[in-house]
Amino acid sequence: MSADTGTRFVRAGSDVSASDPVVARWWLLLGDPELTRLVEAALSGNPSLAAAQARIAQARASIRQDRAGRMPSLGAQATTVQGRLPGLDLQGGAPPPSEQTNSDAETDDSLSFYNVGLNANWELEFAGGSRRRIEASNAQAAATVANAEDAKVQLSAQVASTYVNLREAQFRAEQFEAQISLQEEILALTYQRYQRGALPLFPVGTANAELEVLKSQLAEAEADIAVLSDALAILTGQVPGSADAALTTVRSIPMPPEQVAIGDPASLVARRPDIRAAERSLAASTARIGVAEAARFPKLSFTGILGLGGSSLDDVVDVGEFSALAIPRLQWNFLDFGRVDAAIDQTGAARNEAVANYQQTVLLALQDAERALARFGQQRVALAASMQIKKQADVAADLNRQRFAAGAISKADLNRALREQQQASADLVRAKGALTLAWIALQKSLGLGWQEPVRDQ
Repeated sequence: MSADTGTRFVRAGSDVSASDPVVARWWLLLGDPELTRLVEAALSGNPSLAAAQARIAQARASIRQDRAGRMPSLGAQATTVQGRLPGLDLQGGAPPPSEQTNSDAETDDSLSFYNVGLNANWELEFAGGSRRRIEASNAQAAATVANAEDAKVQLSAQVASTYVNLREAQFRAEQFEAQISLQEEILALTYQRYQRGALPLFPVGTANAELEVLKSQLAEAEADIAVLSDALAILTGQVPGSADAALTTVRSIPMPPEQVAIGDPASLVARRPDIRAAERSLAASTARIGVAEAARFPKLSFTGILGLGGSSLDDVVDVGEFSALAIPRLQWNFLDFGRVDAAIDQTGAARNEAVANYQQTVLLALQDAERALARFGQQRVALAASMQIKKQADVAADLNRQRFAAGAISKADLNRALREQQQASADLVRAKGALTLAWIALQKSLGLGWQEPVRDQ
């Protein structure tokens, strides 16, 4: 029923540890107080989590209802029966019908009954159908809890990813503003040279086009900042725009720790809430087979009535007119033309579906983790390359500053070198963001971001 998970992840490189991750609040490892505040606010104020908690309350109430169904019920009742049964002689010692008047005969055919008291009902099962129903409810409730914990995993990762994208967009906007300032100087210098006849008009148009592209990229970055800020507000249960003030200050992108613990596939299967939910759904489907099979066997029920009553209203208040009624009932549907067999087949097919869903969930979880590990390793290589490119751009910018100071190059040439340095800085920040995003995806794939619920003592 379960797939062979192996002893280690296939895509795990030398930069990760096989020890089990122990930090449920993985975002603390990024060391960003603002990110921690946002994640905690989302976990306490997100409407989707509130809905998940409501579903848990419904499931637990269903368990209590099923458990109560096994116990006898006791209630108060008042009963009156008025009827006329032709041909029924309710006065056994009365004269023959030929000697009675019409009114007497009518009276003999009438029935009156009054009762006030208690009634009790209790149904006993020989095949444990109620017990299996409670078992199914418990398993389904556990699946609901696991789904709620999985929602926390997804939500914390979504908040962290959105936050990192916001910081990257803010830095991108700053870089574009700096590049625009440099490009405006390049355009002005190019136009001066054109006016002096040192250059044709074409370089002026090219410089102006580059400036317009930078302005367009700046507008795109500013739009990304607005969209991402609103997304964080919604994730934390607030209206759009309410998070702008707290996120105005530009912060650097938080970086993941040097050592990353991932554990092994077996610990992943045991830890991920979505796998737990699928396993509990499978257990619920298995228990429902027992509920369906219990319908093959007889059921014994008891109904009892205790109270005061008789054939007149005065009997209701007469303590001497105590009445008691016990009605045992044995029910066995031994001939149902295959209804029970069809119900058993239906629940069996549902269990087979749950088995397949569980196996698919495990496989997708393993795929998710392996993909996250591969991306994380690739982004580390990309970051190292971006750092080398940034160093080279810094060296080139310093050399060009010296050349400009010596009069070897123009101010426009220096600005172009500085623009390349700014672009290298932007690429480095983008690589840092990509690495952190890959690390966040890895934490989500490992099923981190939730804690075992505290059990009631």
